[in-house]
Amino acid sequence: MERVVITGMGAITPLGNDVETFWNRLVRGDSGISSIDAFDTSRFKVHIAGVVRGFEAKELFGLKEARRMDRFSQFALAAADQALIDSGIDLEQVNKERMGVYVGSGIGGIGTLMDQHDLLNARGPERVSPTLVPMMISNMAAALISIKLGALGSTLSPVTACSIGNTAIGEAFYQIQAGRADILFTGGSDAAITEISLASFSNATALSTRNNDPEQASRPFDAGRDGFVMAEGAGILVLESLSHALRRKAKIYAEVIGYGASSDAYHMVATHPEGQGAYRAMKLALNEAKIQPSQVDVISAHATSTELGDKSETAAIKKLFGQDAYRIPVTANKSMTGHMFGAAGGVEAIALVKSLQNGIIPPTINQHEKDEACDLDYVPNVARKADLTIGMSNSFGFGGHNAVIVLKKYSE
Repeated sequence: MERVVITGMGAITPLGNDVETFWNRLVRGDSGISSIDAFDTSRFKVHIAGVVRGFEAKELFGLKEARRMDRFSQFALAAADQALIDSGIDLEQVNKERMGVYVGSGIGGIGTLMDQHDLLNARGPERVSPTLVPMMISNMAAALISIKLGALGSTLSPVTACSIGNTAIGEAFYQIQAGRADILFTGGSDAAITEISLASFSNATALSTRNNDPEQASRPFDAGRDGFVMAEGAGILVLESLSHALRRKAKIYAEVIGYGASSDAYHMVATHPEGQGAYRAMKLALNEAKIQPSQVDVISAHATSTELGDKSETAAIKKLFGQDAYRIPVTANKSMTGHMFGAAGGVEAIALVKSLQNGIIPPTINQHEKDEACDLDYVPNVARKADLTIGMSNSFGFGGHNAVIVLKKYSE
């Protein structure tokens, strides 16, 4: 079987619109959470989110093209452009029939849908855009990347809620490992900070209401956590067979060595209280990687800052790792970015790659009050230098979807 490596990365996030800016702010422990200003939130219970700032689609794509893409597709295409440049791939020199795109979105073009619904009500059906459906459907990010690259291989848009990024990376890993593709652009994108999404999550009491202190709102594993913070963005990685990467003398960031997926089969939105599905996905990923739990050096947790979710993930880690659970640092990027839904797995995979490269674990910020049920080493508030070889990244989603990837620092 082929070894699978990461040769390019691109990111659009609340902490910055390129990988280096995102990484540097993550290590500093900066928060990307701020007040929502895209619409009036005065009637809402929640006024804050992880908003992408300084992103100008018309400057990247031109006004005409930008207007034909929902924001989630704009993010995905911009991140894919970065990843392409970073990878050094010459599109004229690769077999495009063996290059594909595995990029998903949790919610798709909900912003476009709501804008066009308002237009329908205000001005009638003849004013609804004929491009509504292609702008709205969640596979369009993958399709647009494929069109831009001229990628003729398998193009897939998995839908596994907030675990999409890891699902896409894992399934891409399988394709390349089996020799069915040379190159796959993979990850996820979402732009769901809309009035209707905010209202729904607020009414479900899922969101933090720390409106007066947004930078303190996302606090995974802290006893004072009161819900997650909505966010948006995209994270795209280039996965490549090692043999192909070596032939073109690519720089190699890290290796994908394991993937595990499972279902809680428990509830529409609530995670299993004992983290049974998360445990199975992590165990499967380690088995795929052919490593023991004791060999894992760092865990990038899903950790959304909800009462039950953080507690159950901690329980799952303890069940799998035993006493090693107290030795292995656990970091929660969402304490700084908020929850980017379908984009989370891709962005957090990029952060894990940078950790392995640089020997630095980003902190879990806003750790002020200990929760007795969450008693692991969460790298509180300050980044940490460490000797890192293998890292695990967890992503879980509504409906009980669990997807876990294992990455390794590259060595020949």
